[in-house]
Amino acid sequence: MSNQTALVTGASDGIGLEFCTILASRGYNLILVARREAKLNAIAIDLRQSHAVQCTVIAADLSLPQAAQLLFQNTKEQRLQVDFLINNAGLLHNGPFCELSLTEQETMIAVNVLALTSLTHLFANDMATRKTGHILNVASLAAWTPIPSQNVYAATKAYVLAFSQALTDEMNAAGNGVIVSALCPGYTATKMMDNPDQGATLRIPANMMMSSKDVANQGIVGCLSGKHTIVPGISNKIGTAITHLAPKMTLAKLLGRFYRKNMN
Repeated sequence: MSNQTALVTGASDGIGLEFCTILASRGYNLILVARREAKLNAIAIDLRQSHAVQCTVIAADLSLPQAAQLLFQNTKEQRLQVDFLINNAGLLHNGPFCELSLTEQETMIAVNVLALTSLTHLFANDMATRKTGHILNVASLAAWTPIPSQNVYAATKAYVLAFSQALTDEMNAAGNGVIVSALCPGYTATKMMDNPDQGATLRIPANMMMSSKDVANQGIVGCLSGKHTIVPGISNKIGTAITHLAPKMTLAKLLGRFYRKNMN
């Protein structure tokens, strides 16, 4: 895979950083995208030294208007061909809908939904002309059920899952060689689990969380093998199965109690 290039959004930490490390170990050249340019530069230096791959840094705030289009244009201007797109960038805000800032929730929708959709459209068309390519959209276990106190976040991830699954069918029917997958991790040991900037903190026992490395690895392996929906971890697979057995409002009430009890 030494001549392949992957673009990873939200590449500066957490699952995004693990995506980059794993792909570099597989010989992929990388385009690292996030807001913090200095941190991306440090990561790029480390990956170049450790894996002898090419790394391009593009600092971008995907919440801004036309950010996806500008990012795509930037790759074209640098003559960078993207073979594997990982839409990992995402925002989370915890707390009651009416108490959270409207601006922050609109920003979350812009990143989680609009930027992901735009980047997928731009790069999917580019890949289709070459009859090859992989796109991995990071959804969440939250995509499978409504979650009070994370209602907008869960709704954005439900969009990502439905969008990706429908697009998978379109690409298969078109026979254009583009593979689209949705990754649905559950609780993962990242800064999202304890970040005061995103509202309340959800207290989750460590034994209920997967590592970022395991989540990223299963996402990459699943996408490259052509899986349309990837749910990492046995407990998360069981959780997904349960969402098909109970009415949505029953699940919403149960999760609402759980989140109100365990958020502070």
